[in-house]
Amino acid sequence: MCGIIGVIGKEDPVHALLDGLKNLEYRGYDSAGLALKNYYQIQVIKSVGKIANLEEKVSDTSLIPAFLGIAHTRWATHGSPSEVNAHPHTSGKVTLVHNGIIENAKEIKERLVQEGISFVSDTDTEVAAALINFYYEKDAIQAIDLALNDIVGSYAFLILFADSNQLYALRKDSPLVVGVSDHGNFVASDIVAIASWTRQYFLLEEGEIAVLSDSRVDVFRDGKTVEKNILTLDQNDGDSSKGQYEHYMLKEIMEEPMVIEKTLNSILDHLDTFSDLTQYEQIHIVACGSAMYAGMIGKSLLEEYASFPVICEVASEYRYKNILYDRKTLVILISQSGETADTIAAMRKAKDASVDTLAIVNVKTSTLARESDRQIFIEAGPEVAVATTKAYILQVFVLALLSYQTAVSKGMVHDSSVLVEARKLPQMISEVLNRRDEYIKIAEKIYSQENIFFIGRKIDYAISLEGSLKLKEVSYIHSEAYQAGELKHGTISLIHEGMPLIAILTQEDILKKTLANLEEAKSRGAMTIVVSNQSIPFYDMEILVPKVNAFLQPILVVPCLQLLAYEVAKMRGCDIDKPRNLAKSVTVE
Repeated sequence: MCGIIGVIGKEDPVHALLDGLKNLEYRGYDSAGLALKNYYQIQVIKSVGKIANLEEKVSDTSLIPAFLGIAHTRWATHGSPSEVNAHPHTSGKVTLVHNGIIENAKEIKERLVQEGISFVSDTDTEVAAALINFYYEKDAIQAIDLALNDIVGSYAFLILFADSNQLYALRKDSPLVVGVSDHGNFVASDIVAIASWTRQYFLLEEGEIAVLSDSRVDVFRDGKTVEKNILTLDQNDGDSSKGQYEHYMLKEIMEEPMVIEKTLNSILDHLDTFSDLTQYEQIHIVACGSAMYAGMIGKSLLEEYASFPVICEVASEYRYKNILYDRKTLVILISQSGETADTIAAMRKAKDASVDTLAIVNVKTSTLARESDRQIFIEAGPEVAVATTKAYILQVFVLALLSYQTAVSKGMVHDSSVLVEARKLPQMISEVLNRRDEYIKIAEKIYSQENIFFIGRKIDYAISLEGSLKLKEVSYIHSEAYQAGELKHGTISLIHEGMPLIAILTQEDILKKTLANLEEAKSRGAMTIVVSNQSIPFYDMEILVPKVNAFLQPILVVPCLQLLAYEVAKMRGCDIDKPRNLAKSVTVE
């Protein structure tokens, strides 16, 4: 979850390190730090909180002249956010930054303490530094290899040795990208951290060690040199500017019509070969967080309109369960970053069982994209806000088209209006987004509340889950989503006078059932807010969206809930783009 960057070149690395950290802050912002190196010494500077705090501290510090540096922005795992626990960590001649979790750090630490080594932090990262230093004599790669034989867990390491003028990088289960240029070389968790400095890069694979100097990069595996193909970054892939918007979240919501159109154009021209699901007897959809809720919409559509048996499972559970692949199964993995640790582990579990895998992913160079059997790429571009918006919408859109095409292939749907309406989606989403005044009025009624419920049935329940998650992520209001029919089985006891209850009602066949549940809550004092594709009388507030084919309806409902969450969070003065305790790319368990 943490973000790391390293720079080596002929120029002072401070500006590039801080610039890179700012672009990596979505990966963690509990604390930050950097280490600068020249031929004679290493200087470490750390601070608690966001990159701005580190930047201020750096500007107030007398810096050594340097040509090499590493930096880190932290999402705390071992040890509370503090300056002493912030990275980089130094032990003897070794200074390093780390993304990941060392699972056997306690055992290694106990062993090293018996060897007379002392520790100052609570982190697993300091243990790694101490272990590498314990093995280090003259050969850096040998020391790293010996340490890795002892370490259990995930890691991306950038390592400095006091008596070496090179930068060492290696990874397992956490991504690293190496950038090359005429004025120096770079390594980082994400290409966005170095896109301002170079567009030439390659991906470091597991088991490889990159050794960076100012004029070259050498890669080794098992002591042998590895040749890497240099790739060129697409001009748009590194664009992560906020533009005219106050927050990235708002910018990314407002980009939804554009990214829908871009993804639509890349898919519709070859929809007949989009993905043939009819060869399978069962589908497993596996994901985490919002991607999981997108998967639940896909499950609902596939089961309802294509009579396809679907299991939708949280990746952190799926990877440890005894999955019975007793029928020809396709496992669909969904992840914006393509680096979600649990989702990658679930994919590898399926592949170990010789089960086909299909990834729905935004980042074409990600682990999920590279290791899955097939891929469908959404065209979201960079998504910086921690709470996903446009990537989620595209995940739902792709699943809707997959479900539609499967239903057509099975002869269960013959309605071509789905594709006609799909081409109109960008305009319809724009109309929904351009009604911010309505969402602000509702936000004014609910922003001071501390508890909110969402309810819905079938696909509306899946939509409710995402609406509730978005609200709690960015506003810190306790929010829960329930199947409308379950409300009276215990949860209705929590309803009190004035408590907001948001009901999603888009399905005509069960409309009256959900309305009855809504009435039960209203009669107990709930402030009722209806989101529907038809006018519903007798409720406190209402959001109307255009009525479209069932395959596409969720894509017009969710943007309302995203904007509502945004406006509520803004009124509460929350840090909308970087909510507390969260990070965007969850690369640890």
